[in-house]
Amino acid sequence: MFPLTAFAQTLEDNVGNFMARVYEVIINPLIVFFFALALVLFLIGMLQFFVYKQGNTEKAQEGRQHMLWGIIGMFIMVSVFGIMRILINTLGADIRI
Repeated sequence: MFPLTAFAQTLEDNVGNFMARVYEVIINPLIVFFFALALVLFLIGMLQFFVYKQGNTEKAQEGRQHMLWGIIGMFIMVSVFGIMRILINTLGADIRI
């Protein structure tokens, strides 16, 4: 019975460490990239909105849409970051952020 317990513990450690490595090498850089992309979209939308607010209402509306989608994108990226942290901590993996 003890070898099965040791195997299960080793398997849990391996899965946790694998998830931690995937998170560090692949997922975290993607989260940062897409967060930055959403931030740029928000800033472009803000610029469009304030520059064209008085003259061209179509462009101002387009800027408002860009700001909305930028905020939604940033919210999604922060949510993905939180969910991944919960998963990694649940598995008990050693991770540095």
